Amino acid sequence: MTAGNIPFRKEMTFEYGVPLQVTPLVRRVVARNPSHFTFHGTNTYIVGHGRVAVIDPGPLLDEHLSALVAALDGETVEHILVTHTHHDHSPGAAPLRQLVDGGEIAGALARPISEGVQTAESIDREFAPDRELADGDVTAGDGWTLEAVFTPGHMSNHMCFALAQENILFSGDHIMGWNTTVVSPPDGNMGEYMASLETCLLRDEATYWPAHGPSIPEPVPFVEAYRDHRHQRENQILDCLESGIGTIAAMVERMYRHIPTEMHPAAARSVLAHLEHMAETGRVATEDGAAAAADSHYRVA
Repeated sequence: MTAGNIPFRKEMTFEYGVPLQVTPLVRRVVARNPSHFTFHGTNTYIVGHGRVAVIDPGPLLDEHLSALVAALDGETVEHILVTHTHHDHSPGAAPLRQLVDGGEIAGALARPISEGVQTAESIDREFAPDRELADGDVTAGDGWTLEAVFTPGHMSNHMCFALAQENILFSGDHIMGWNTTVVSPPDGNMGEYMASLETCLLRDEATYWPAHGPSIPEPVPFVEAYRDHRHQRENQILDCLESGIGTIAAMVERMYRHIPTEMHPAAARSVLAHLEHMAETGRVATEDGAAAAADSHYRVA
């Protein structure tokens, strides 16, 4: 989904399966899983040389796993870090460990989501880390350290990773250069997402490397634009309610005319996330007084 005030970056040099040295300490390998959610595909990052960490081994694609094994030939994988457990990020972790004969899998656990509950993206329910990460946890290797930065919102277990030696942040799906981030209840939460944007604004990394799309230099004004975009969406929702438009379907039709209709279901999940947050903060309410839901009728509180 596009947003007019965000300075999106979509130019990206890559070849599927071919490692590219993007910084002195970091190589990127792009998985061939392009979609409306993933742009060109999932970026897997290899940090360090010799004794390395792999961030987001990606989807369960034989081609991608083979490319990672080739890129890691002659090296020791000591850590496999996962930003969050959507299916385009974490399922490759356990198979990669088997293929390279080692590597501690680390990540956070998500809030339980019942089977059959609608989400925007599929969840890797089999993820079982060797080490469960918390905010501030440090993973270190030869010449590099990665700090876990807890940034829930896109998903309840989302982690970014800060590489101190190069002053960069691997921002996962929390902040991406090519597009806005989908926040879909119940695994996504807009209140948490907005708070996590503030977490990033308090940090001083010079460049972000997202899990999809190109890097983000000078990230502070970019994150501010991300935050402003979310506030604009909430104002649009209030405008809809004041105009008598009280259902999510009607709001999406009015607010998202600029995107393909096949993206409207994802947009509806984002609108629901905003309405949940706005209800929690006392700005909107459902007509029947019940909790915010996809089929509710809404009004200004």
